[in-house]
Amino acid sequence: MLKLRKKDLKILVGLILSFLFFLTNYFNQKPKPEEKIIISPSPTLSITIYQTKQTEKFFYPVVKVVDGDTFDVEIDGQTKRIRVIGINTPEVVDPRKPVECFGKEASEKAKSILLGKKVNLERDPTQGDTDRYGRLLRYVFLEDGTDFGLLMIKQGYAYEYTYNIPYKYQNEYKQAQKQAEEAKRGLWADEACLK
Repeated sequence: MLKLRKKDLKILVGLILSFLFFLTNYFNQKPKPEEKIIISPSPTLSITIYQTKQTEKFFYPVVKVVDGDTFDVEIDGQTKRIRVIGINTPEVVDPRKPVECFGKEASEKAKSILLGKKVNLERDPTQGDTDRYGRLLRYVFLEDGTDFGLLMIKQGYAYEYTYNIPYKYQNEYKQAQKQAEEAKRGLWADEACLK
């Protein structure tokens, strides 16, 4: 039978009690983001436990759709313009360019998906916070978790767009475009620009 020294037994009991204390607190309290907990059951032993950062999702009402990849939301009583990361749609509002093929369809699709809805916005640190026009650069998720940008690409209303450097969902978006092209959906259809 295994015999424990008195000192080892104290350390073991201290570890068990500390762990039980941690579990009790963990399940009874909402942890703070990036909280670090140090448990010291004895002067010679300490345990560091890192709790994962919990991010709360906020949903913002869409108040205006500019085109297929740009729209306005209300955040804290202010209207903010959002430019969706990773997609581009044919132009409909750029005064320097004529309305591009399938631009109206992409804009109407975005309106049908977004107007009257609330969206969650996800920032990508690799892409910067805003673009040169001051628009917030964000991924956009509907309340049911649908990725708006991915949906627009899959249905052929947008194409994958890498501005400068790779972004978080780039591979997924590129794969979706490939599938939309192969299936000739939306702007990839043979007759899309014959109207």
